[in-house]
Amino acid sequence: MCGISGIFQLNGKAVDVEQLKGMTDIIRHRGPDDEGYLLINTHKGIKNHCAGKDTLPEIQVNIPQLNNEDQADLAFGFRRLSILDLSIHGHQPMSYQNGNLWIVFNGEIYNYIEIRNELQSLGHMFTSGSDTEVILASYLEWGTYCLERFNGMWSFAIWDDSKKILFCARDRFGVKPFNYYYDGKVFAFGSEVKQLLGFLTNRDINRKMIYRSLKMGSFLYYQDETFYQDIHVLQHSHYLIIKDGKLFTNRYYDLDPAEFETSKLNFQEASEQYRSLFEDAVRLRLRSDVEVGSCLSGGLDSSAIVCAAHRLHDKPLNTFSAYFDEPAAIDERKWMQIVNEHTGSIGHFISPKPETVLEDLTRITWFHDTPLVGSSPVTQYYVMESSKTNGVTVVLDGQGSDEITAGYNHAFYRYYADMIKRGKWKQISSELLPYLKHQQKGNPISKLARIMASLLVPESILYRQEIKHNLPNVMNIDFTGHEVLPDLRDIRQGKLSNFLYNLVMSIFLQTLLHFEDRNSMAWSIESRVPFLDYRLVEFAFQQPNEYKIHGQYGKYIHRKALEPIVPKQIVERRDKVNFAAPGESIWLKREFRKFYEDMLRSPDFRGRGIFDVQVIRKLYGEYLQGDQRYNSLLWKVMALELWFKSQKISKMN
Repeated sequence: MCGISGIFQLNGKAVDVEQLKGMTDIIRHRGPDDEGYLLINTHKGIKNHCAGKDTLPEIQVNIPQLNNEDQADLAFGFRRLSILDLSIHGHQPMSYQNGNLWIVFNGEIYNYIEIRNELQSLGHMFTSGSDTEVILASYLEWGTYCLERFNGMWSFAIWDDSKKILFCARDRFGVKPFNYYYDGKVFAFGSEVKQLLGFLTNRDINRKMIYRSLKMGSFLYYQDETFYQDIHVLQHSHYLIIKDGKLFTNRYYDLDPAEFETSKLNFQEASEQYRSLFEDAVRLRLRSDVEVGSCLSGGLDSSAIVCAAHRLHDKPLNTFSAYFDEPAAIDERKWMQIVNEHTGSIGHFISPKPETVLEDLTRITWFHDTPLVGSSPVTQYYVMESSKTNGVTVVLDGQGSDEITAGYNHAFYRYYADMIKRGKWKQISSELLPYLKHQQKGNPISKLARIMASLLVPESILYRQEIKHNLPNVMNIDFTGHEVLPDLRDIRQGKLSNFLYNLVMSIFLQTLLHFEDRNSMAWSIESRVPFLDYRLVEFAFQQPNEYKIHGQYGKYIHRKALEPIVPKQIVERRDKVNFAAPGESIWLKREFRKFYEDMLRSPDFRGRGIFDVQVIRKLYGEYLQGDQRYNSLLWKVMALELWFKSQKISKMN
């Protein structure tokens, strides 16, 4: 787990080495254990491996310090967080095939041992125990098709000197980030957006992203867009090639809708296979040369990870949890303790205080490069700090299960729409009435209306209508005419599968994984997400709807599959809400009130040219009187203003 950077001068000019060093220094938090550089003159084939001040002493004695004298047109920078092969042999940039291939890599290939064994049988030799070297050998053996063999999370760049191409790739679901700038003359990349700001002549803001962030908090990354018009992300499931000065992208992976809901397994067989795949995903993600712990929220997902890791681990697991005394509904300590006692884990509990959070918000926003569109991701930042404080460098976390097994309330609307469309009247008669009466959110009439809308309206239009009407407009800028969600896919399979597909491949999951990466890496922690093992994801999509939703329960196969390993009280919980924090419901009207009111009066805020201050004042006044309908929107307004301050932007362009 690391941080990467690179500059490729496509017009033949020399790389500014000081700029490269600045790009690499600014992400030291992603890799404090080691530092390395590579300078390449691609025309003459000259390569210089260089050291920085944090480079391991044993390496510094053998290579020169980074300097600006080399006339390199391609350069890599690297910061290392040592996880696998802690020796100098894991140092990057790393070479292979006598220096013909060079790589900078962020992430982990969990099945690297199995791949290495296969490559050795094909004649490949290895000098390290790292997964990085396995990537290089895999690329040499299989070319771009190597990506199909990896089970893990990755973003990397490989210089192939024989073909004179730069090959960059990102993992299937976007767990690890890859941002880039390209103008035809220079290509620059980095793990974080802040590394690329120096390449911008004008910091033109992406207005569509501003709009999405205020209307739907799940859209902080979309397609290849960031909050800056000229900085892009390499999309998950894609690779990128620079050849002869031109940039090409290609998609190497997608979930296949033709496979959705095609499984012929009965429910018991499917549950057993789901559990087997999940436990193997955890097993692979326990591979580490440093200690592995786990986040624990008290819900089924994180509890299952802790319980599975306990069965596979040879010593007590450290778990890291956040709690809040109020509101009482989100105090999860009782459930966390059940899991810790069941597994003999060592629990570490933190309770972020609003005063501390308020002091830290601008700095946390700087780490994220995006607005913090809720207080839950802020809480996650402090959970990762607890891991760092207690000396645990790798943590497992539960992202992904809601998206693959229907853990969201909106999934029920699509499920019942499918049942009506398919004429499953027996199931409708037995399941629909209890759902209308007892499911937590929404009254029966609104639920029926949403079910009918899901039945009659394409998925892409449903989302466009939601983003248009979901929240009041608090912006002055006229955003009409923008196609803000062009990539939502309408597939021929069921409505529920369509909904979940878009969650995973187009929208919400990318924001959650962004939070996961930035919060963990801010504290030099590696976070691993077993539920996004691609084998488990594909298997879940192959199961019929009835295995995902049953009566009032979402994630039904998930619950039943994990029943044998998780305490009964956790499996049968129905009061669990999503990982929650009191920022929106309590802090904004109490501890944050003066800050918020000062913000509304500030010349900076009023001068942005984006906010309709009178509308925001009205909504905030109603909120202070007890109206909680738009508390999340009010937080998003504050989060966006803090982002502007963290970027030192005075107004919209």
